[in-house]
Amino acid sequence: MKVDVLLGLQWGDEGKGKVVDVLTPDYDVITRFQGGPNAGHTLEFDNKKFVLHNIPSGIFQGDKVNVIGNGVVLDPITFKKEIDGLKAQGFDLKDNLFISKKAHLILPTHRILDAASEASKGKTKIGSTLKGIGPTYMDKTGRNGIRVGDILSNFEEKYAALKEKHEQLIKMYGFEYNLAEYEEGLKEGIEALREFTLIDSEHELNRYLKGDKSILAEGAQGTLLDIDFGSYPYVTSSNTVCAGACIGMGISPRKIGEVYGIFKAYCTRVGSGPFPTELFDEDGDKMREHGHEFGSTTGRPRRCGWLDLVALKYSVMVNGVTKLIMMKGDVLGCFETIKIATAYKMGDTVTEEFPFELPENLEPVYKEMPGWNCDLTALKSEEEFPQELNDYIQYLEDELEVPITIVSVGPDREQTIVRE
Repeated sequence: MKVDVLLGLQWGDEGKGKVVDVLTPDYDVITRFQGGPNAGHTLEFDNKKFVLHNIPSGIFQGDKVNVIGNGVVLDPITFKKEIDGLKAQGFDLKDNLFISKKAHLILPTHRILDAASEASKGKTKIGSTLKGIGPTYMDKTGRNGIRVGDILSNFEEKYAALKEKHEQLIKMYGFEYNLAEYEEGLKEGIEALREFTLIDSEHELNRYLKGDKSILAEGAQGTLLDIDFGSYPYVTSSNTVCAGACIGMGISPRKIGEVYGIFKAYCTRVGSGPFPTELFDEDGDKMREHGHEFGSTTGRPRRCGWLDLVALKYSVMVNGVTKLIMMKGDVLGCFETIKIATAYKMGDTVTEEFPFELPENLEPVYKEMPGWNCDLTALKSEEEFPQELNDYIQYLEDELEVPITIVSVGPDREQTIVRE
């Protein structure tokens, strides 16, 4: 068997949680391979809304195995809050959620370091979610981190030593904080983790493959936030691209099967960083309002803009996408004319390639297309698509050279149309 990978192609928030939930009936195992509680995967069904931060989006399918892989960074405090909230709604995860011993722990002092670092940057801040993600990955690569498996022996001693190092760093920032407030719930979070099955996930996942089990790897954030290939330095601290699944799960590249690339019919971004097609007018406000574009983790309003085909082609290339999934086509139903950025103009240069950096003088070159200007949310099949939507899809398929196999026309799992 192969591992199919599902990931975002833009700046995150593409709707990965919903799509994973839709696809999970076809898989035996769902696994997260990178990122942490800065990710917020939203799922809606049975008139209820769920936002997952640490936990794979397959947990609502009771017979599936869910694995938090070694590439994930896990906050014990938010983890306990999340599992307690799900348990209160009837979802007890102890039997079908397994956690890699090699996943690194986000500690209270990681969150303090994150806040101190961001505060020190002033106008140059990167828009961190302040969840401690960056400092945790820094400790991981600096060989100072504490892993989930460390809670099984001498955790308190290991934590005290690392906390002391962190507090020395925080002093350099002159940042004021109350450690007791940040540590509230840590002990309970560690105890909650100990109640779960902690595994050597690389061995288990490869055993599943040998046993002919199908696996879906769920990415967090988006390709344009990748630490290597994103709009650096306004990026996350992990590899969000398809290759990151191999590192974050411990599988061979030869085991990768389908690569599902998810994108919105337009673009959004949360926090700082370049955004070539960003709109500052009524069209941008309309996208935000109709798309309910507010961060599921932070609540921050998302920046909105037209679809960026230059960036999307780049994401398809670096991920080796085999199937595309278009989200929020319904949101553009209120526009008579839709624009797509097909190139970038920088001074006298026009390029269709995503550049080393996105300078301030960059201007998108737009193609205009007629909008469908109607409500899509009640559609049940591709045969009901307005011709303008078909034309939009066909144009994107021709340009990207990858089929769009799923179109989402609303937030509920039932508002998902599979194209033949």
